[in-house]
Amino acid sequence: MKLLITRPLPDRVIAKAREHFDLTLREETRPLSRDELIASLQSYDIVLPTLGDAYSAEIFAAVPEPRAKVLANFGVGYNHIDVKAANAAGIAVSNTPGAVTDATADTALTLMLMTCRRAGEGERMVRAGAWKGWHPTQLLGLHMSGKTLGIVGMGRIGQAIARRAHFGFGMTIKYFNRSKKDVDLPAEQVDGLSALAGQVDILVVAVPGGAETHHLIDADVLRAMKPHAILVNIARGDVVSQSALIDALGSGQIAGAGLDVYEFEPQVPQALIDMENVTLLPHLGTAALEVREDMGFMALDNAISAAEGRGLPNQV
Repeated sequence: MKLLITRPLPDRVIAKAREHFDLTLREETRPLSRDELIASLQSYDIVLPTLGDAYSAEIFAAVPEPRAKVLANFGVGYNHIDVKAANAAGIAVSNTPGAVTDATADTALTLMLMTCRRAGEGERMVRAGAWKGWHPTQLLGLHMSGKTLGIVGMGRIGQAIARRAHFGFGMTIKYFNRSKKDVDLPAEQVDGLSALAGQVDILVVAVPGGAETHHLIDADVLRAMKPHAILVNIARGDVVSQSALIDALGSGQIAGAGLDVYEFEPQVPQALIDMENVTLLPHLGTAALEVREDMGFMALDNAISAAEGRGLPNQV
């Protein structure tokens, strides 16, 4: 069967793919264009896409009789694929849950620490040759240990963040989630997102992307946060209203933000770049070799299962 992998992946993943498929590996790192999206559905039995490959309803409508039967997505998030439209076209969609959990949680803690302790600002000072030596009031930040952490979305990743924060830093955990969660640590569910925002020192966003969570963190939520609090987003960029965040940061409504994702990425507003109280990472959430290999193997397991006529292990 013919398989298209839309971006370069680790060597071991590609080697396994070649063992099982007539493989086409696209060497570009940018997302598929509209013409490429349409051609992928026409020319391949299985496509292994990833973030930014925008399989919208319009794309499926443009290919009324697709050759492709499976989109084996590389990544846990699949809001770039209209699953309902894919299924209507006879195309199954799978993802890679579990493989990304710990790496994404680690990135959340990285952003929390960097923003609380002003690490990015300090590194820029050193690199610019502007550091004149230690003194007692230099770059005073927020001591993270013992503070209260609010988690928006208490799924696998949210719970992994909570464990690191509670057991590693003695933080009090509160969360907002659509349903009650049975978690393995002390954690209080708060009814209402703004209510949660007003009770915490750090607010971390860990919900899936999609229409239901678009601009979930809006001006009202940001206004509810404490002036010394910081916002961290490791979910999807458009879960946070970027314009509202810029306003809240610029006015001193909140103290800082740590971002690994952006509403219109890879575009990052100059306003955010110019702010010293913002930590900016280039979507590093799962950027560790073993994690990307695990994601690739999980995506391939779905593709191989489909090729052999079995059900997809991680169908969405």
